[in-house]
Amino acid sequence: MGGPVASELDRTLDRAARRLISLQEPDGWWVGELESNVTMTAQHLLLLEFLRLRDEDSTRRCANELLARQRPDGLWSIYWEGEPDLAATLESYAALRLVGLSADDERLVAARRFCEERGGIGGARVFTRMWLALFGLWPWDEIPQIPPELVLMPPGLPLSVYDFACWARQTVVPLTLVLHYRPVRNLPPERACHELNLGPAFRKPTLGLLSDRALAWYARRSVQPGRERALDYAERWIIDRQELDGSWGGIQPPWVWSLIALACRGHGPESPYLSRGLAGWKRFLVDDGDRLRPEACQSPVWDTGLALLALRAAGVSADEPALHRAAEWIVGEEIRQRGDWAVRRPGLEPGGWAFEYDNDLYPDIDDAAIVVLALKELGGGKAAADRGTRWLAGMQSANGGWGAFDADNDAEWLYKIPFCDFGAVTDPPSVDVTAHVVELLAREKGYEEIVRRGIDYLLAEQEDDGSWFGRWGVNYVYGVGAVLPALEAAGFPHEHPAIRRAVAWLEAHQNDDGGFGEDCRSYDRGDDGVAWRGRGESTPSQTAWALLGLAAAGEAGSECATRAVAWLARTQKRHGGWDEEHFTGTGFPRDFLINYHLYREVWPVMALGRIRRALAA
Repeated sequence: MGGPVASELDRTLDRAARRLISLQEPDGWWVGELESNVTMTAQHLLLLEFLRLRDEDSTRRCANELLARQRPDGLWSIYWEGEPDLAATLESYAALRLVGLSADDERLVAARRFCEERGGIGGARVFTRMWLALFGLWPWDEIPQIPPELVLMPPGLPLSVYDFACWARQTVVPLTLVLHYRPVRNLPPERACHELNLGPAFRKPTLGLLSDRALAWYARRSVQPGRERALDYAERWIIDRQELDGSWGGIQPPWVWSLIALACRGHGPESPYLSRGLAGWKRFLVDDGDRLRPEACQSPVWDTGLALLALRAAGVSADEPALHRAAEWIVGEEIRQRGDWAVRRPGLEPGGWAFEYDNDLYPDIDDAAIVVLALKELGGGKAAADRGTRWLAGMQSANGGWGAFDADNDAEWLYKIPFCDFGAVTDPPSVDVTAHVVELLAREKGYEEIVRRGIDYLLAEQEDDGSWFGRWGVNYVYGVGAVLPALEAAGFPHEHPAIRRAVAWLEAHQNDDGGFGEDCRSYDRGDDGVAWRGRGESTPSQTAWALLGLAAAGEAGSECATRAVAWLARTQKRHGGWDEEHFTGTGFPRDFLINYHLYREVWPVMALGRIRRALAA
């Protein structure tokens, strides 16, 4: 790749780097909108209705948002140009009925028919049924039970809340209170979607259903030993985990259900916990003119760490003032207290970073690895970086990999519980998180055995076709783009069979236009998912991930890389960035997908920078 092609790469990269620097916030961080799906907006309206806080302006603008996100066929999906989704459609339908649209409104007829064909409310997931039970639209008796006594279970026993992933754990505890109190705020008939209550859907008897019936029997008993103690403990557990910004974990599900649980426990507007939670929630609302939507989460630490890595890869000096401001801010975000992770790692010194502005109890491993890599590039924050490195090494799981928040959080049997039908409820090691940690630790002295075990895990997880599964990004393109730089950092020769298989996979999945893309349906099980692996419309972030892999595999000057660089150059906008409407981030595979608005800016800068660096070596 030389001559005009190299000049094109330089022009594209320099414009993109300037654009990225211009997006920095005045106090030093970067953050892009974390766009998810309409269930966030629908649930926002339901939350305000339950707490009796719904106002005319937010109602109108949230309704506009829901209608603007409707598919041409009148249904809703959970990602850009995705297939119809029952939860998204039913919750949007219920929210629009709540705010005054009639069941016969032409904008809702197709949605009503779609939901009816799938069993109505009874055919929906547990979360959807619980939201509607709050308004008497579904009986609480028909919802799987999780008793509050669960919070009293010691961590070493089965069904402890610490068997759940941190995001599920923080949601399950408040839900145990809600399931105990079974609150109902009845709606006027003209705003209630009773027409979708078609009765319980048939579910094949399983051991999980039998256990649920036993729990339901216990819930109906007039005498429940330990119940009051469990209720008090669960309430205190929730309060103790509220962040300074009013959130719980900085994410929507535990936040909104904790607010509802506290209301069930008698907390009113004067409660400091409820009022702080509501005030913080307002900061998660995206004002889009005549539309209003909440973010499920916010990602300043993640975005800032990636931006720093990208700009350094692009050749921006470590002395650049923008990078200095970012480094100062991110060092100040280091977490120095113990959280739930210490249940399984009690002797480990705290360190690391979270994803959000405020989430001091749940530092996450992926963010910590990216931030430490960035600090190492800048040559600053040594004490924080060293603590973060030690914490990361100590969070390795037994199989050699790393999860996102906890070590050895892999109780797969939880998925057999009928309650757990709403997405990922465990946090087992993943390839992409492990790759980022290995990429860091392989460059440090004293971690050789830990790195060896991490590499063994990565090699064992390689698919037969040469790719790797991407847990937190869509999907196999993300996995390959993460693992190949880790193997390079660990000193693997470019001729290693695992690397050659991965390169062959990338070459076989490059689009005719030179870019790379992958549809969210690649997360599907069976042949349907296999058919979508590495297949989809080209996007800037996924093209960049492929380039990161090619650069690490010694293929920076290859035809495959040249065509991918040309695609990024050709699709770059005048302002130096790119457009990306497709969802390439992952919360829960196939259940919650994300469009990180900064991905379209940061990943191409990082990839083009590494390509240029590799060509110059």
